[in-house]
Amino acid sequence: MVYVESAVRGRQIIAAARDVLVRDGVARTTMRAVADEAQIPLGTLQHVFPTKQKLLRAVIEDVVEEIAEVLRTSADLDDGLEHAVRQGIRGFWNTLVVGHDNLQLVQFELVVQALRTPGLEDLARWQYERYVDVVAHWCEQAAARAQETVAIGYRSIARTILAGIDGLIVQYVVDPDPARADEDLDTLITMILGAAAVQPVSSD
Repeated sequence: MVYVESAVRGRQIIAAARDVLVRDGVARTTMRAVADEAQIPLGTLQHVFPTKQKLLRAVIEDVVEEIAEVLRTSADLDDGLEHAVRQGIRGFWNTLVVGHDNLQLVQFELVVQALRTPGLEDLARWQYERYVDVVAHWCEQAAARAQETVAIGYRSIARTILAGIDGLIVQYVVDPDPARADEDLDTLITMILGAAAVQPVSSD
């Protein structure tokens, strides 16, 4: 077998794992299925990711980084938090929700599977902590660059965004209705910005 650096091999395995998860679901995804998808021996996969838990954690981190990249490229943070929230939520929805039902289902399945599996509960907690970390940091950066203040904490804003988006995703997957989703996204954004009460930093 041609030598491949571990970092490169890791990315190949994560990409293969995502493909298997999206195609087969979390419960039916096995280490062997991922190895077959990556076209590598099972032993090679287990050398990089000794357990399924470690592999799933790497997949979640990869999805988190994808979300962070979408947020980074969807809005100019120098234009303030309101602009970032409006553009970021829309960018996320159009890039990672529309046409990606199975990816969204996998993320929910990962949470449920972890909560139902003794010893994996921390994986579900960590998954949402990472989501909150990314969104809260992004919101804080936007407000700081535009010299703005908010009425509630950035982590509270992030948790509210995640809660709203999760609910809308479930409804969209169950009954895809672009017009309804567009209207509901507007409502969610308005509610979040109302609670945040963005104001310019006082010059006093």
